[in-house]
Amino acid sequence: MPREIRHRTRDRHLTRQEADRYRRIREQIAEEMPHVLERRRAAVVVGEILQELRAARETRGLSLADIREQTGMDRSAVSRLENGQRENPTVETLVRYAEAVGKRLVITLIDAD
Repeated sequence: MPREIRHRTRDRHLTRQEADRYRRIREQIAEEMPHVLERRRAAVVVGEILQELRAARETRGLSLADIREQTGMDRSAVSRLENGQRENPTVETLVRYAEAVGKRLVITLIDAD
């Protein structure tokens, strides 16, 4: 027999200590949020680069084994990289992969907003 789900509501006011604690938590989140969002943006960019590298590999008709031979990376490591299971690849790894598919990785530095 399924359990009945009850919604609880607050039937009291927060104490001064509770209100201060929640305020500090909100302030901490507001302070950390820009950094979290920036890291997320960087992860999206890396993901886009990896999609382009995989497309270039497929366009050239290269297999994961071909990439392994050209880069020295394990075939499973290349697969994990392409599938986004390796969250933080090094620049060296991206450069080696790019060279293997006939591409060049270019990194630019721009002013922050």
